[in-house]
Amino acid sequence: MVKNYSYDIVIVGGGPAGLSAAWGVAKKGLSVAVLERDEAIGQYVRTSGVTWIKEAQSFGIPAECYNEIRNYAFYSPNNYVIKKGQTAHAAVLDVRKTYQFLAYEAAAKGADIFLRTSATDVIQNNGRLVGVKATSLKEELQFDAKLVIDASGFYSVVGRTLGIVPPWKRFGAGAEYEAYVDNVTPDTWHLMVGSQYSPAGYAWVFPLGKNKVRIGVGVGKPNSQADASKLLVELVQKKPRPLDSLGRIVPIEFHYGLIPNEGLRQSTISDGLIMVGDSAGQANPLVLEGIRYAIEFGRKAGDIGAECVSKGDTSRKSLQSYEDAMRKSIGSKIASAIKVQYRWLDLSDSEWDKELEIIDELSAEEFLDFIKADFGMANMFKLAAHHPKLALRQLFQIIKNTGNDKEA
Repeated sequence: MVKNYSYDIVIVGGGPAGLSAAWGVAKKGLSVAVLERDEAIGQYVRTSGVTWIKEAQSFGIPAECYNEIRNYAFYSPNNYVIKKGQTAHAAVLDVRKTYQFLAYEAAAKGADIFLRTSATDVIQNNGRLVGVKATSLKEELQFDAKLVIDASGFYSVVGRTLGIVPPWKRFGAGAEYEAYVDNVTPDTWHLMVGSQYSPAGYAWVFPLGKNKVRIGVGVGKPNSQADASKLLVELVQKKPRPLDSLGRIVPIEFHYGLIPNEGLRQSTISDGLIMVGDSAGQANPLVLEGIRYAIEFGRKAGDIGAECVSKGDTSRKSLQSYEDAMRKSIGSKIASAIKVQYRWLDLSDSEWDKELEIIDELSAEEFLDFIKADFGMANMFKLAAHHPKLALRQLFQIIKNTGNDKEA
């Protein structure tokens, strides 16, 4: 027997995008359900948790949910650069605590959350999306809805089931340990590039506080067929710099995740459907971060989706304002970041050594604008003017060619 539910909006996925969308819907007074396949919100961490303090504060995320970062160290096979900031701008999130904060915020507004509930199929009426089918503890469930929000992450469950989006062809695979270490500088992150760390990728050490770090390896697919999990084990065993300064490394938790690396989906809306977060390609690949986009556009999806439901029109045309706002805000920035990342994936060890010379020319503030994918044309021209070296001009030429004049 099938158990039936009816909501104004159903959200598939209980990550930051889905929970933020639920908050946006519920605060408008509409009924909303979040379907989460795992046994707990944030049960499995699939991200390194890098974000930015300004954005975290704007979302109301408490300071106890993140560790502040003010210094940024880079390692290539034969080079080293550190950018030191006067104040902390970056953060490493306690991902589980952050997700559960978002869940409680959504629940407080009236959202329902269904754990151990996996979406299995879509429900259509005359070709229009009107809900989803799901299973929970071997029980069949049906969720009727006026709008569905696909926040299912990398696999874009609803969009792919409908056949309106393809699987991602280019993506990053990341494996990571959360670990105890004897020594750590808690306000400094470390990024490592070159073949000894990862072919067609990079490695990282992100501190979470005293004696606690995340050590990870990312691999660009299909550029490399290397297994990120095996590379991580080798990295911890061999302990190249800066791991050699950490002392004992004792893994406590293993994380694994995939992040899209193609830019935004060609379309993130359809009749009765909004896609958000990794499902929509809303990710900055330069430091494997997308949580800030997931929260920002999750809220926007919930807000605009609720307005459309209230008006009785969830057609693609009615939902267009969501996609327009999202593309205007981050479309060309993500496109530029993708081009830079594609270029980085093909660099040799000697080329990486030279690339760090370019990074060394930037101030901490300029570097942060770059790594955050803040690629407005005004920003880029100012950087090129301040740093006239030919190599730097070549680096930013990639960005100028992506049509960022709208972002100036």
